[in-house]
Amino acid sequence: MAKCINKISRLTAFPLLLLVAISLSPVTFSQDDGKTTIKGVVTDAVTGEPLPYVSVYLKGSAAGALTDTKGKYLIETNVRANTVVFSFVGYQTESREIVPGKEYTFNIQMAQSSVTLKEVIVKPSREAYRNRDNPAVELIRRVVAKKDENRPETFDYLSYKKYEKIQFALSNVSNKFTAKRSAGKLGLLFNNIDTSRVGGNRMLPVFIKETLSEHYYRKNPEATKDIVVGDKTINLDEYIDKKGVGAYLSYLYQDVNIYDNEILFLTAKFLSPIANSAPTFYRYYIIDTLPVNDQQCIRLFFEPRNKTDFLFHGNLYVTLDSAFAVRKIDMGINENINMDWIQDIILTQDFEKSVHKCWLLAKEEISIDVGISKSSMGLNGQRTTYFRNYRVNEPVSDVFFKGPIKIDKPDPASTTPEYWESNRFVPLTKSETQIYTTIDSLKQLPAFRRRMNLVIFLTSGYLDLGKIEFGPSTSLYSYNVVEGQRVRIGMRTSTDLSKKIILEGYGAYGIDDQEFKYSGSATWSFTPRSIYQFPVKSLKVSYMKDVKIPGQELLQLLSDNLIFSIKRGVSNQFFLNKTFRIEHLNEYENHFSFLAGYSFTRQAPLGKLWFNTDSFGPGTGVRDYLDISELYLNLRYAPDETFYEGKVGRTLYPSLKPVYTLKIAGGTDFMKNDFNYLRLQLNITRRYYVSIIGYTDLTLEAGKIFGQVPYPLLFMHRANQTYTYQKQSYNMMNFLEFVSDRYVALNIDYCFNGFFFNKIPLFKNLKLREWVTFKALYGGVLDKNNPDYNANLFKFPAGSDGVPLTYTLGKKPYIEASVGIANIFNLVRIDLIKRFTYLDNPHVAELGIRFIIKLDI
Repeated sequence: MAKCINKISRLTAFPLLLLVAISLSPVTFSQDDGKTTIKGVVTDAVTGEPLPYVSVYLKGSAAGALTDTKGKYLIETNVRANTVVFSFVGYQTESREIVPGKEYTFNIQMAQSSVTLKEVIVKPSREAYRNRDNPAVELIRRVVAKKDENRPETFDYLSYKKYEKIQFALSNVSNKFTAKRSAGKLGLLFNNIDTSRVGGNRMLPVFIKETLSEHYYRKNPEATKDIVVGDKTINLDEYIDKKGVGAYLSYLYQDVNIYDNEILFLTAKFLSPIANSAPTFYRYYIIDTLPVNDQQCIRLFFEPRNKTDFLFHGNLYVTLDSAFAVRKIDMGINENINMDWIQDIILTQDFEKSVHKCWLLAKEEISIDVGISKSSMGLNGQRTTYFRNYRVNEPVSDVFFKGPIKIDKPDPASTTPEYWESNRFVPLTKSETQIYTTIDSLKQLPAFRRRMNLVIFLTSGYLDLGKIEFGPSTSLYSYNVVEGQRVRIGMRTSTDLSKKIILEGYGAYGIDDQEFKYSGSATWSFTPRSIYQFPVKSLKVSYMKDVKIPGQELLQLLSDNLIFSIKRGVSNQFFLNKTFRIEHLNEYENHFSFLAGYSFTRQAPLGKLWFNTDSFGPGTGVRDYLDISELYLNLRYAPDETFYEGKVGRTLYPSLKPVYTLKIAGGTDFMKNDFNYLRLQLNITRRYYVSIIGYTDLTLEAGKIFGQVPYPLLFMHRANQTYTYQKQSYNMMNFLEFVSDRYVALNIDYCFNGFFFNKIPLFKNLKLREWVTFKALYGGVLDKNNPDYNANLFKFPAGSDGVPLTYTLGKKPYIEASVGIANIFNLVRIDLIKRFTYLDNPHVAELGIRFIIKLDI
């Protein structure tokens, strides 16, 4: 369990670090002169229930907002207007008079009413809605018909400058929370709480990031290029991966093109309200016509037919001319949508008419509330983006678009405050400016440093003692049948001692076998950066003496931890490896990398495992060890890959492009070696989003060995005898059950994102998600590598009764599949797995239940 929790912590390292920081951050609230502020709550006049997604706007302008799921709203604007309007389908429109430049709180109770819009009648009793003869649907169809003319991709070339500002704040900050912390030395930090961002919620801003960039687009062949010319973030470099945070935020706030049929947002695809098939899934209502910055527009309200589908709802402003272009859109998601931890999302886009008579995006705001529940304290993140200096059909050379699609090319002056004051598209408020100075001050406080070091320990498992780090904590204790109880203590040098050289090692001791195991390594960085910062160029030399379970491959996880100590079936076959290794890792900005190395391993059997060439058990053909001398080259290409980089691995963010991995290894006579061979493995993995019904992760893998080798050098297919679900392993296969010298494998992992569960009354309130997996493995062993035909090869392992425990794949593939329920308590996924083939093998089960702790945002 500890290791799984550690994995969750790594996956959410950045938000967790923010949560610690926010418990300490001071913020003052300031109001800009001349700004009109209107806030409050909108409720049903009869029931008193809050009304979400009510349109609140200043009459005669596009300035406005939608109420959130609690009925709260907030408008801050410099637009000069005298009336604020509250409008919602099925309710009487309300309005209030205001004076520009003042602050107002309007708590509105809206009464239900019948509204007649030509042929369309909307009543609280919900008369049958239909598309036929509906003027709102006809209008949407005209918008859809004009999409290709209005979307920016209609141009051969397009470029613009972009200013982006991302802020995070703790939301729903209670007086009790601040009171507890006001008694200590940090009490002065909580004197002021910012209430200026979301509908009157008490907010504690803790993070701000600003980016200036230039974007280039080419239609044919389609290509994009982003050049970041300025990047300013709060300075927490010693605690967080700054580049990884930027990648996380890009994943969290992905670009939204309203003209696309499907909009990828977080871990799901939403159907756009102006998609070709949108009238099948949305309802539309014409509300009124109004001028938006001197452009007459028709305002439509849209909502999902099924409120649990991944669809938006809100207001769409369409130009009242032959262009039928989107002038503005305000939309959010329904509270019934099945999204982990996401309590609310509000998105606003404003478009301006260019000299080419095309409406291009001028401003975008995305607000996301993350928390356990709507009433609990959580995180609010807001991204505001401004677009300027559009250039249309100005050709750019083909050479320009080659290489990575994003390049950091900061202006040398971008580190100075003067640069940002003159280059920001809009100035920061006083409270936003203060976030930078606040964090700089906090870093000097011992209490803040202690808390941040605690978070680092929770997320990485390493205890930072300055120049030395101890860990990982999850491997302090474990158990297996050979060593019995195992104790391990590890340590490594930190970047405080040296960024160039990292020394790392551990010592472990088994109580039963009374053997000492150990490992030591030294890694040299060829760049000014440490080995924890992409792109890495390093040389590593290591030596290890330790046990290994054949066929268990846990990728970045360590096998010697408590949760993996609990295993099903029989697990008493081990290797004792003594391995010397030297390897060079070289990563490139375009995310191509290679790992070249040499290793020498003296491998001995342990437990109920023998290297014998005559028959089962000890005999004249028994060997004490096998010498393996190997050169290897791993090639990996992951275009557009993004990740958060920590000191124990990288947390990858989903990408739409495939990841290719090719592994080449060969036995060599460079040093003593018992066998000569060549081993090839190719792995291709990719995520596919399937409209509004979820996504699938698809993996295709193949391998081939050339030469004659014993079973320890064959492919030992990834097996899992623990009770945790392992995505890349065969969860109903025993360790060392199957070996091959050639194989192909298919792994399909499909998440329906609650598409079916959300249709079941009552059950849908649990917000569970459905998973389906399918894994197939087909391969075999040539006669020259089969000990049944070659007396000089090691016999396949067998039990004490002489029954074989290791097999080759025959004419039928190994197949297993599962159905799972995820998002239990927002964390747990449980799978029921069925094994379909090779059920007569010893110590196997047809059905099994596995679990995993998994958090997605």
